[in-house]
Amino acid sequence: MSEKIQLHDFVEIDYTGKLADGTVFDTTSEKIAKEQHLHSPKQKYQPTVVCVGERQLLPGLDAQLVDKELGKEYTVTLPPEKAFGKRDIKQVKIIPMNMFQQHKVQPHPGLQVDVDGEMGMVSRVSGGRVIVNFNHPLAGKEVTYSYKVLRKVTDQKEKVSAFLSALLRLPAEAMKIEVKDNAATVSIPGELPTQISTTLAQKLVQLTGLKDILFKKEEMAKKEVNKEHHH
Repeated sequence: MSEKIQLHDFVEIDYTGKLADGTVFDTTSEKIAKEQHLHSPKQKYQPTVVCVGERQLLPGLDAQLVDKELGKEYTVTLPPEKAFGKRDIKQVKIIPMNMFQQHKVQPHPGLQVDVDGEMGMVSRVSGGRVIVNFNHPLAGKEVTYSYKVLRKVTDQKEKVSAFLSALLRLPAEAMKIEVKDNAATVSIPGELPTQISTTLAQKLVQLTGLKDILFKKEEMAKKEVNKEHHH
């Protein structure tokens, strides 16, 4: 009998997402990324570690993992509302041309723009008005994921590292994590607001069963400023 996956297990998963016409838009496999000409040198293609039920994947995919067996290939087709959302007409907005001119941007259909931190795509330019669609590019589309859960993660340090790097969008190697006597100390670059670090610590204690999680600000190695005295 192979092991089944439970809610809040930490698992390492390989997956590939395709559109109805077979176009791959997301994958953890370097080979597939290269075959599909999706390959981006900035991205790491490797299995990803997620906590089941914490929505670190698309909601529909996340919900699928419970009760699945390790090492088996599965495929699931998700309707838009369980994937990237339905297309919402309210997300298509008219932006006056002079806003673009102020930023010295010449809008044309297909141009990706960032308006007040929201990513959208210009769909039409007519006269002084620019129609921008802020729906996710895959909103309204049905998607199919094939996936395989490779292993359960049992190492506490790996759990903490995976969870935080996903949430804080930090590469795992940017953090130092030490686990001792059922407590973890996490050093990260920069400082987390107390409210966030408290919430994260509580969450991790809940999910990993560790007793305590402490966040430390990573002290940058101080450069030696002492000039040598020449006599």
